[in-house]
Amino acid sequence: MTPEVRFEVEHGIAVLTISNPSIKNALTLKMSHQLTEFCERIDADQSIGAVVVRGDGGTFCSGADTRSWSGTYADPMSDSAYAETDDIYGAFYRVGQIKVPTISAVRGAAVGAGLNLALATDLRIVAEDARLIAGFLKAGIHPGGGFFTISSRVAGREAAAAMGVFSEEVSGTRAVHIGLAWEAVADDAVEARALELAGRVAGDPVLARRVAKSFRAEADPSPLPWSTAIEVERGVQIWTQARRLRGAVEGDGR
Repeated sequence: MTPEVRFEVEHGIAVLTISNPSIKNALTLKMSHQLTEFCERIDADQSIGAVVVRGDGGTFCSGADTRSWSGTYADPMSDSAYAETDDIYGAFYRVGQIKVPTISAVRGAAVGAGLNLALATDLRIVAEDARLIAGFLKAGIHPGGGFFTISSRVAGREAAAAMGVFSEEVSGTRAVHIGLAWEAVADDAVEARALELAGRVAGDPVLARRVAKSFRAEADPSPLPWSTAIEVERGVQIWTQARRLRGAVEGDGR
């Protein structure tokens, strides 16, 4: 099955489905471009009043499929690799800027860039047994995509430290307790619950857009803008990617 982002609209709700089942819905470069394009389409369509982001086949998103990046493995410091991280990070940053209220419906795992994508939305409905994993340090790289800013914005400093620094994995049930998600429900009820909530606001798209704008302006406590955080983290993350590659070549296990 070709990796893709599917786009559907029903009753004023746009549903974005991350679909790359062979590698647990990891985002390819092409998929990141599709996400950005669909965000533009949503903003331009005044009949849309809410968005639900979900993953295909019971998994949200396992991160970025770096195999689809032309420069990352050859030279993380190359112009092409830098541009490709722009595309991946820009995609979930763009999701965070959609003009209508947004909800992530998280089943299975949300890892790395996939977790960033879930954190990009205004609200998260998660399966009780969902797995929310930063995963960067376990892969030998520095967190990227503004992870520390968006995770602390949603769940606070302790959660950002536990997940991003100390590699703690968080279940869906635990996510609700620490403020990382609004509600944890049975796995087979996640998407229906997300759609139910989206339907409450989607019926009046004009009001929905005004409310989303006010909410984000008033509720964002971040001392560092997300767009700036992406740049702050990126340089160190690229250094750690190069370090990991050197280790693989030299066979030192890093």
